[in-house]
Amino acid sequence: MKRSLVIGCAAVALAAGCGTASAQSKFDILLGGDAFFQGAYVDQDNDNGLRKTEFANRFRLTVTPTAKADNGLEYGARLRLRAAGTTSSGNNRNTDADRAYMFVNGTFGSVQAGVTNGPSDNTGVIGPNVDGISGSPDGFYANYYGVTALPYVTGALRTLESGDASTKIVYSTPSFSGFQLSAAYTPTYGSSNTDVNRRKTGALSPAYKDMGEIQAYYKGAFSGVGLEGSVAYQFAEARSGLEDLSSVHAGATITYGAFAIGGSYAFSGDSGYAKGTTGIDDQQVWLVGAQYTVGPVILAATYTDAKGIDNLGLGVNTRAHIYQAGVTYAVAPGLTTGLEYSFVDNKVAGRDNDANIVLWDTRFSF
Repeated sequence: MKRSLVIGCAAVALAAGCGTASAQSKFDILLGGDAFFQGAYVDQDNDNGLRKTEFANRFRLTVTPTAKADNGLEYGARLRLRAAGTTSSGNNRNTDADRAYMFVNGTFGSVQAGVTNGPSDNTGVIGPNVDGISGSPDGFYANYYGVTALPYVTGALRTLESGDASTKIVYSTPSFSGFQLSAAYTPTYGSSNTDVNRRKTGALSPAYKDMGEIQAYYKGAFSGVGLEGSVAYQFAEARSGLEDLSSVHAGATITYGAFAIGGSYAFSGDSGYAKGTTGIDDQQVWLVGAQYTVGPVILAATYTDAKGIDNLGLGVNTRAHIYQAGVTYAVAPGLTTGLEYSFVDNKVAGRDNDANIVLWDTRFSF
């Protein structure tokens, strides 16, 4: 029933919006993207012979062909190419596409169909610091934390699997007085582009199937005070032997002048755990963050508390307290540089592995 509702909303909206639209002959092709360069210093209790310093970089290019019909219907597609790399020894380089979808926008709202993330990953509110630096809870500190697992939920601060960019269909209503509703349906978790996976059981079957997500989002202002918030629920049927996916997320940010404060909470229970699992906490993560902007400088701090199963597939209990503070400076339009400090107080299966991580991050976007 839930799955049919999600698909039905998108189909009805698309049919209502398209009508007898005739296209103009001109197509616009928009190019955009972003790049970063990072340098990190890591002092960790258990480093297992790891170096303390490392660099990393990434470049993404977004190509968006669009057109507009005579009746006002906007339609097109988006492809985001990403210069990524495999790990360590081989120094291998590759380019992949982590977004590849078609879209239509009209008075009915918008529909996306293809490889994209879920609604809460795209617009779910987790606090004011979401740009990967300035104390961001959604940042890159975890990439430099080595040897030991972190809680799985540290990579999923919103609904548990909203970051899964499998092939899906997403429908969002128009914004009414700041409110917007969104729904998404993914037939097969981890299946994208031309891959077709109809397996229901067996070792090769997906972890989840028939995955859905719904979200309510709001953004508005009252007497100079801004409010942004979201509430989302994600669900799916799990592979035989695993617990079904059931995950909720709620977050809000309040702004006043140069100040911003906010936070979020997500609870996913035993989603994805092997049935009969004992001794592992329910998956949950909450955080609170604050930000102050003065001219081209942003000062920020965040505290994150996460627990549940580990992110390395070991099936052990993990608990992390993450304290972050950072500063970002806008050098020029589209160019920023920043410094972030993270203290990771992490315990895995009862053993501590704390870390101090200093991250320098320079970004360019266009």
